[in-house]
Amino acid sequence: MAVPPKFLIQTAQFVWHRLWQTLMSPLAPSDPTGNFQRVESQFRHWVGSEQFPAEPNRYRLYIGLTCPWAHRTAITRILKGLEDVVELSVAIADVSVGGWRLENDPTGCRSMKELYQLGQAGYKGRCSVPVLWDCQTYQIVNNESAEIIVMLNAAFNQFAKFPERDLYPQALQAEGDRLNDLIYHTVNNGVYKCGFARTQAAYDQAATALFQTLDDLDERLGDRRYLLGNQLTLCDIRLFTTLIRFDLVYHGLFKCDRRRICDYKNLWGYLRDIYQLPGVAATCPLKTIQQEYYRSLFPLNPSGIVPLGIDLQALHTPHHRSEKFIT
Repeated sequence: MAVPPKFLIQTAQFVWHRLWQTLMSPLAPSDPTGNFQRVESQFRHWVGSEQFPAEPNRYRLYIGLTCPWAHRTAITRILKGLEDVVELSVAIADVSVGGWRLENDPTGCRSMKELYQLGQAGYKGRCSVPVLWDCQTYQIVNNESAEIIVMLNAAFNQFAKFPERDLYPQALQAEGDRLNDLIYHTVNNGVYKCGFARTQAAYDQAATALFQTLDDLDERLGDRRYLLGNQLTLCDIRLFTTLIRFDLVYHGLFKCDRRRICDYKNLWGYLRDIYQLPGVAATCPLKTIQQEYYRSLFPLNPSGIVPLGIDLQALHTPHHRSEKFIT
């Protein structure tokens, strides 16, 4: 006897939903109401301390191209001119190993999991990027991006090509920290709260907060070149790495679809302004970023199909913000 199509569909929906919940649990931990809960970083040491003095060629920065948190550290490294001071290793998102794969790494590690376990024997936590690694002592100094960019901004100034470029000026720190807190919860982490929401209510709440903040930031950028005035700061770098992925990835894959960044009057020009700063575009292999997101997050895209994406040449069009906001 043939199985009724309706029964087949209902059974498939039930089985897939249960399987989806199982797959999402390790990928995106959530609270009882379905809200995505990001795991706190575990390694919080500082370069400049007695244990980890600032020295050239002692530290290596591990990043992943997909990861916006790691991307902010790569941009800060470039803007400060630390290419010859802090080494860079790029991990590859790999579903087959359930995380980040390393190729030809100087430590001999084949994955970020192995690197974490090399740095701390028996480590069983999440093996995320970025990681600031001490090549001399084989220890993880820090794996919190917000702290790594502060270190890269100031700790290596005596070796940097651009020590005069202060991305975290003391006079703007209080205002910047308040704005960073808002942007982190509603935008940087907000897109993940949308994409990894386990309930409709959790998604609705995250999406509403996300676009409210984007609307407010668009208005804010109407009378200033950057978030805190006419000086580029870490605030801008932290926002940029989410914005550059937004239309390409988050709008579709994470269901952040009320508006695109290119639909905003000021945010779109602001995004192009930062993208066109010397050295920044080189940290943005956008097609690779798009492919890694769509192919590595199986629960969100089980088909593995990668969409055509946006016109990347539009990022190179004039923004006129440097002329509009002359310092």
